[in-house]
Amino acid sequence: MNINELNDAWIASGQKVADLDAKINLAVIDDDFVQAKFEDLKAKRDNEVAHRNALKEQLDIARKANDVVNAPKRELTKKEEDTKEKFVNEFIGMVKGDPKIVNMVTSSVDENGDSAGLTIPSDIQTAIHTLVRQYDSLEQYVNREAVSTPSGSRVYEKWADIKPLANLDDESATIGDNDDPKLTVVKYLIKRYAGITTVTNTLLKDTAENIISWLSTWIARKVVVTRNEAIINVMSKAPEKPTLAKFDDIVTMINTKVDPAIKKTSFLMTNTSGLNVLSQVKDAVGRYLLQPDPKQPDQYLLKGKRIVEVADRWLPDKENAHPLYYGDLKQAVTLFDRENMSLLATNIGAGAFEKDLYKIRVIDRFDVVQTDSEAWVAGSFKKIADQPANLTPAADAPKP
Repeated sequence: MNINELNDAWIASGQKVADLDAKINLAVIDDDFVQAKFEDLKAKRDNEVAHRNALKEQLDIARKANDVVNAPKRELTKKEEDTKEKFVNEFIGMVKGDPKIVNMVTSSVDENGDSAGLTIPSDIQTAIHTLVRQYDSLEQYVNREAVSTPSGSRVYEKWADIKPLANLDDESATIGDNDDPKLTVVKYLIKRYAGITTVTNTLLKDTAENIISWLSTWIARKVVVTRNEAIINVMSKAPEKPTLAKFDDIVTMINTKVDPAIKKTSFLMTNTSGLNVLSQVKDAVGRYLLQPDPKQPDQYLLKGKRIVEVADRWLPDKENAHPLYYGDLKQAVTLFDRENMSLLATNIGAGAFEKDLYKIRVIDRFDVVQTDSEAWVAGSFKKIADQPANLTPAADAPKP
C-alpha cells in the first residue's frame, strides 16, 4: 500500500472505532441490557483499535521513509566540504596506520592522560545528535547544558524554595537581605564513555559520504544507549516511592507529589510492561482509562498527562513491580555535555591483529546529575484495579 492508501485505511478504521464506541454507549444505557452483546461489541472495538494503531504505525514509517528519500539536500560550503574530506582522509589514515596521522592523534592527551584520538568535527557531531533525536532518546526530556571544562559547578534554586520579589512601597527603600533564597550547589565531573566496533577494508574503500553516514549511525546508536542508561541511573534516585494499587492512587500522585508551578510541564514515565498494565485499566462503565493523545494517536494520556514509554531492558521492573515516574525531568536532571567526541583506531589489540581487522574506539564525554530532587517522584505498581462498577441510578432518576 502507498502512503495515500495507508492514510485512507487509517481514517476509515478510526471511524469504525468511533461507531463501535457509540454502539457500546447505547448498549450500556439500554434497559434491555445484554451482557453477551456488550462483550461482543467491546471485543470488536478493541480489535479495531489495535487495527487502527497498526495502520498508524505503518503510515508513520512510510512517511518517514518518503521524507528521507525526498528530503532536499543542502549544498555544503567549500569550507564544510574541505572539513569533511579532511576528516575522512584522517580517519582512513588513522585506521590504516599512517604514521603521520597516528602520531597526530596520539600525541595529544585528554583530561585523563589517555590519547585524545581523532576529534570528530562539530558539524558531524551535529549530524550525530540529529540522528540521536530520531531514536528513543531520553536526553530530549532532561535539561542539557554544553560545557567547555572537564569539571565545574552550578547553583540551582528549587521550585519549592523560590521566593517572590519584595514589594518596595518607597522607591528609596533598601532591599532587605532576610529572605535569601535557598540555593543548592550542583557539581559535575565529565566522565568518559567508550565503545569499540570493527571496521572492514570494504568500508575504507567507500565514498566519504558513506563513511561518514556509517560512522554517524553507529555513534548515534551508542550515544542513545549510553546516555539513556546514565539518565535512568539518576532518575532512580527520585524521592517518594509510593506503592500504587488503584487509579485514584495515580491521580493523587499527579495532584500532590510535585509543586503546582511545574504541573503544566510534568509527565508520566513507565516501561513497556507497565504501560501494558495501565492500558488495560477500565473505568466504572468498562471504558479504558488511558486515552490516545489526539495530536499523537500512538501515545497515551492519563488525566491529561502524557505517558512516556521506555523499553523494559532500559527501565526494568524491580521485585516484579513496574516503575511509574512523574514530574518535570528538565527541572530534576541536567546532562552536562562536553561535546568532545573522539575516535581512535587499532589493528593490534582487541583481536584485530589475529583477524586482520580494524577496531575503532569512540569516546563520548558527559555527566548526568540530579538538580531538583523535588521536581520528580517515583512510584511502583504490580496491578492497578479497575474502578468498581457504578451503575446505580441517580436519586432523582424517574422510576419505571
